[in-house]
Amino acid sequence: MSFPLHIPFAYDKERACHSGMKRAMTAKTYPFERYLNVRNAYGPSFSPDGEQISFLTDISGVAEVWSVSVDLEASSPAWPEQLTFRGERVSGVLYSPVEPVMLVAADTGGSELDQFYLLSRDGADFRALTDQPKVMYRAGTWSPDGQRVVYASNERDPRYFDIYERNMVDGTVRLLWQQDSTNFPAAYSPDGTQVIVSRMHSNIFTQLFLLDTRSGEVRALTPETADGPSEFNYPSWAADGSGLYVISNRGRDFLNLAWLDLATGELSYLRDDRWDTDHLHVTHDGRYLALALNEEGYSRLELFDISQGWSGRRALPCPSLSRGVIVDMAWSQDGRRLAFTLLSAGTPMDIWIWDFAREKLWQATRSSLGGIPREHFVEPALVHYPTFDRREIPAFLFLPREQEARDLPVVIHVHGGPEGQARPIFNPVIQYLVAQGYAVLAPNVRGSSGYGYTYMSLDDVRKRMDSVADLQHAALWLRESGIADPRRIVVMGGSYGGFMVLSALTTYPDLWAAGVDIVGVANFVTFLENTHPWRRKLRESEYGSLENDREFLEEISPIRHVDQITAPLFVVHGANDPRVPIGEAEQIVSALRRRQVPVEYLRFEDEGHGLVKRANRLIAYPAIARFLDQQLSRSVKNKIAKL
Repeated sequence: MSFPLHIPFAYDKERACHSGMKRAMTAKTYPFERYLNVRNAYGPSFSPDGEQISFLTDISGVAEVWSVSVDLEASSPAWPEQLTFRGERVSGVLYSPVEPVMLVAADTGGSELDQFYLLSRDGADFRALTDQPKVMYRAGTWSPDGQRVVYASNERDPRYFDIYERNMVDGTVRLLWQQDSTNFPAAYSPDGTQVIVSRMHSNIFTQLFLLDTRSGEVRALTPETADGPSEFNYPSWAADGSGLYVISNRGRDFLNLAWLDLATGELSYLRDDRWDTDHLHVTHDGRYLALALNEEGYSRLELFDISQGWSGRRALPCPSLSRGVIVDMAWSQDGRRLAFTLLSAGTPMDIWIWDFAREKLWQATRSSLGGIPREHFVEPALVHYPTFDRREIPAFLFLPREQEARDLPVVIHVHGGPEGQARPIFNPVIQYLVAQGYAVLAPNVRGSSGYGYTYMSLDDVRKRMDSVADLQHAALWLRESGIADPRRIVVMGGSYGGFMVLSALTTYPDLWAAGVDIVGVANFVTFLENTHPWRRKLRESEYGSLENDREFLEEISPIRHVDQITAPLFVVHGANDPRVPIGEAEQIVSALRRRQVPVEYLRFEDEGHGLVKRANRLIAYPAIARFLDQQLSRSVKNKIAKL
């Protein structure tokens, strides 16, 4: 067990309790609204001339498109300009490679039914390219000449995504490939005559195809079956069109950089990293390559000149970055500059630009901290705790400043996925809780990504409850180490993390003082029956199918064991959630109210899978904080009375 903190185990309970209360009373605190006013900027895209970058930021309360001038000589970026004013979430923006216009994807009310728009550089012209609110448009990509856009749409059948191409000059649309699967375009060939298409068989199995845009001919590039993991991510063309650089884990445990030869179909690995590679980006001319590795949750950036191929590669200078996580990257059209979004647990998302020829790093955006000093935010410690089968579970432990790490109220914060990963990124809810004297543990229980396929598959189907047992052992470790007050341990999570919350409350009811379920699954059967049609097949590979595993799925569904829940519960859900439909929340809330178990419920009519609008977040998260304070204060009073 690795625990890189010194925690004294002999202490005076009464002195520790009262001194901790005194420090909490005198320490500087800020209202929750301040934390929720911390902004984020991400998703950079360079204009064709490289003088501007467009990006997304939630300055206005929801993600919209903004733009800022690129001036590496300036000591700080100019004030950015807002380009869209929808009041609804924008999910992506991408500049044309030749014209000062952008392709924008955006939904309404959290529905995830993205429509496409065309936006001028100054924002004056913003017009819809699609207008089918019950259809989802995905993965729009420009051709090298900027004359066409290839994309995926489920307009034919909500279960499947076909490939279309839109002529941006005359507005005509062609169906390039109709096929009953989940297909997404990845990249045009350098000459614009072919498109790489990625088919998702499941969340761990993708297949690549080569689609000729002129003849419609399709050729499979990778096998259609796999015994284990078989992902092919970020396919990127070599300059001569002879092959693709990809990130793959076919035949191995970790996602590594590989080369796919288009003539022979042979896949050869170029690296053998013992961590997953998160990102691969190649310049438009195929000369430079950028990689971001995921090392125990932290990112490491590497750059290469591959103009002579990988065998003749030359490492390029990389910027000296603060320890954190890179979430996206984009090259300028001339390949001289790399933009990327970087954040850490104590720093929100901002965009940086690296000019490797000049070896100059420039911060393109400066997101507001909500009036909170940067030093007020807490970075976590990376810890490992033992679980039932002697595995060491990695986790990030946030501890309040200037307080002894003893006898604290603790929130175990469970990520979604389940193939997700808790990483050291800025979370305003976690930071607020820590500032209020809570410790927060963010575990990567079995089934999490980032630690290889073997670890990620440890919770598949019939092994589902083993991951819940990892939560049990997180609580036990917190108690035995003395960090947690055993009476004040809370479990909180969203999406799949919401299922984990409900399952923990039903399976190990005596461990928890309270639970917070945000857009979580209460009943696997109704979840699979009602989730968006195109998602059902992808989720069944992880959870099991209704045809083969219905009895087991019913058995492990928290709704079947709701009579075991004794801890108060807070539930949040969006009425437009296409992933975990609102009925999941309604079931658990109704069942608990019938049993007169304390439950608070917030339903948002203009949200989907999670809360994206600041106005709604300002309602939900302060209410959650009040709920936790109320529930745990009873335990505090009882404890002090016994000292």
